[in-house]
Amino acid sequence: MTMDLGVSAKLVPLLEEVRCFIEKEILPVEVEFYEDIAVGDRWEWTQRQTDIREGLKTKAKAQGLWNFFLTEGDSGSGLNTVEYAYLAEEMGKSHLAAEVFNCAAPDTGNMEVLHKYGTEEQKKQWLEPLLNGDIRSAFSMTEPGVASSDATNICAQAVLDGDEWVINGEKHYVSGAGDPRCKIMIVMVKTEPDAPKHQQQSQILVPTDTPGFENLRAMNVFSMDDAPHGHMHQKFTNVRVPKENILLGSGRGFEISQGRLGPGRIHHCMRAIGAAEKALELLCQRAVSRVAFGKPLARLGGNIDIIANARMDIEQARLLTLKTAWMMDNVDAKEARIWISMIKTAVPNISIRIVDEAIQMFGALGVSQDTPLAHMYMSQRTLRLADGPDAVHRMVVGRHELKRYA
Repeated sequence: MTMDLGVSAKLVPLLEEVRCFIEKEILPVEVEFYEDIAVGDRWEWTQRQTDIREGLKTKAKAQGLWNFFLTEGDSGSGLNTVEYAYLAEEMGKSHLAAEVFNCAAPDTGNMEVLHKYGTEEQKKQWLEPLLNGDIRSAFSMTEPGVASSDATNICAQAVLDGDEWVINGEKHYVSGAGDPRCKIMIVMVKTEPDAPKHQQQSQILVPTDTPGFENLRAMNVFSMDDAPHGHMHQKFTNVRVPKENILLGSGRGFEISQGRLGPGRIHHCMRAIGAAEKALELLCQRAVSRVAFGKPLARLGGNIDIIANARMDIEQARLLTLKTAWMMDNVDAKEARIWISMIKTAVPNISIRIVDEAIQMFGALGVSQDTPLAHMYMSQRTLRLADGPDAVHRMVVGRHELKRYA
């Protein structure tokens, strides 16, 4: 089987369209969009932000630049994972771009879950408005009291009482749950405490207006609340939802999680490569335009080596991620899992290094509000924790490597 990691003929015009849309439509208004968070209530979108975002989404949808991530089914883009990976990289160069094309996390993962495992009624009620970009969603899994990188530790419980699930427990760092447009959550709970440990968990759909549910507070990331998107600490107190709100069936939650996290990690990593490319672009622009001690910064110290190493690191990271995307499309999930763990560890660390070097090139300006680098650093550093910390992924890769010597 030939492993083709290049840009396909079908993708060439689409990739150019996405690049042009980001450059001409999104980037010119991105700074204004995020500066408006400081106006009025931080947890509500201003009218100006709504106008910018919805206007961009309408344009993108009209041009067919929509829902690229969904590669299967009637609503799918018809792209394979390798092809979508190139688009995800372009979106990583702009903080706003992914949502404009309706390809933003956590909605993408939730839509994939609903598309793959949802009933027709669940799809009509929740998948359709998500695919249309009318609402946002959240995935509520991580808990404050246990190491949630091991999903079998989940303690929040759901007990079947007649025709309803009754949910009790706490979650935190639930991304996107602060957004007033967030209308539905997929909540990971324990429903089968006496079953084998990987068959105890379930995933249940919980509308955000359900009595007994509350967002307690926004969890800061590097002292930032990321409003109005937010990463929320949540409490569920006797939250009741119909028994039909369960996904796939009781005890199938761990199975669903494994299905959603593979594609999501590839998307995250390709966007991280896009962020690294943007950081290197800013670094180089600064290096050739700024003069110190009579020379451009590019000619001082070891800066030329820093630039060269950044380019080589990006190319290596991209090839590893594209190979992983190909594996997702062409081999069984168990084999692809090893490659997913490789990129989930390697790529964020590479991106962090490049963003950090760009910050150094800018000096104090690099950590100010006048460049996107500080926010990029926060995002890339957080990615070393999201969807599993480095240590867990290294454990997966290391165990696999040692099998040949057992």
